[in-house]
Amino acid sequence: MARASAHSARATRALQKLSEADPALAALALWCQHRDRDLGDLPAQSQGIRIAYGPAFEGLSLSEQMGLCAHHILHVALRHSARAATLELRLGPAYAPDLFGIAADVLINETLRAAGYIQPRPHVTLATLGRAAPVETPRDLLGQYDAERLYMALRGGGGDEGNSERARKALAEAAEADGYRADLAPERDEGAGQEETRETQDFEWRQHLARALEAGKLAGRGIGALGFRLADIPESRTPWEQTLRGLLARALRDAPQPSYRRPAGRWVAAEAEARATARPVPVFEPARQRDSLQPRIVLGLDCSSSITGTDLAHFAAQIARIGRRVMAEIHVMLFDEVVQSHRQMRGARWFETLAEWEFSRDGGTSFVDVIAQARALSPSALVLLTDCDGPFGEAPGRLPVIWACAEPPATRPPFGTVLTMER
Repeated sequence: MARASAHSARATRALQKLSEADPALAALALWCQHRDRDLGDLPAQSQGIRIAYGPAFEGLSLSEQMGLCAHHILHVALRHSARAATLELRLGPAYAPDLFGIAADVLINETLRAAGYIQPRPHVTLATLGRAAPVETPRDLLGQYDAERLYMALRGGGGDEGNSERARKALAEAAEADGYRADLAPERDEGAGQEETRETQDFEWRQHLARALEAGKLAGRGIGALGFRLADIPESRTPWEQTLRGLLARALRDAPQPSYRRPAGRWVAAEAEARATARPVPVFEPARQRDSLQPRIVLGLDCSSSITGTDLAHFAAQIARIGRRVMAEIHVMLFDEVVQSHRQMRGARWFETLAEWEFSRDGGTSFVDVIAQARALSPSALVLLTDCDGPFGEAPGRLPVIWACAEPPATRPPFGTVLTMER
């Protein structure tokens, strides 16, 4: 048992040399657990804060061992294992672990290449992504994309699930040809004995990263001296599904409203006391009562947008879950320049009905007609799944409008709340 928990003998020399070459990674390595394991022909694997080194690790040159140690230290420090588990919970069966692994590896490998590290060859880089690459240069990639956003960008397909599946298959084949092998295991719950929450661990690793990168910057070497910000450094972010639930919960809240059909209880008491003591009767105060009508949500789906079928499926599942929870009446409008179809969705299988709903994606986009028709239903909230590329028209009064976009819109709507689904 003691041997199983001992520090890795295979990685000791590489970690020692790494501590001399890179102050940032040396500091981060101290917070990782380094263990020797039987991984078959896989040199190393990371899960949570643990990095395992297999027999194949010993067959690498010292420079390659240092690069591979750096690779997995960054997996741990950037919380990729925990973030993979979170993304799996969010996306459910649609989650593709190898696609997230490719995204994370590309970001790490390009970071280490920029810092001058030698890694075992071949390995995945921005060039591996080919036409699926969202940017042209490694610097733009590292400055603009974190692992989740790159994962979403790599799903591809432009709304055609056949194209999307072919694009993912082509990317997987290219990655395999460039040496990609799954070396990241999702972090699992260790049970009730685990005192620290995932949020606390995320916060602590952000602190570790900040201090380590500052040390590297002051020393002028290693990843701390890159001279640009890495977008993949974990930040405190709220998943868009949670934001959507919060926005709709506020919109659907059944707040008590004044009702002049009966007086407020405190007014009755004050009026009785005033008559008994011959004082002036207070001004009438109405009672407050809740609206007994069923709340209503209008969901507008932009037929001409860049929303993919996968995005639509995930988004629709979230709306369906919210609708069942609050017992809301859900109306779905398909629109481009005008509303093409309008249905009230009923039953538990309403998304299957939506999936069979045929519509064209060739038209332009205008929000004037869909907002007007939505207002006529007096809903509690209007949610528009769109890319925000079209005339917005006038604000619909007090009706809460939520713009759900796959990516940050080029033109921000003049009213409502923008919800970005890129993470």
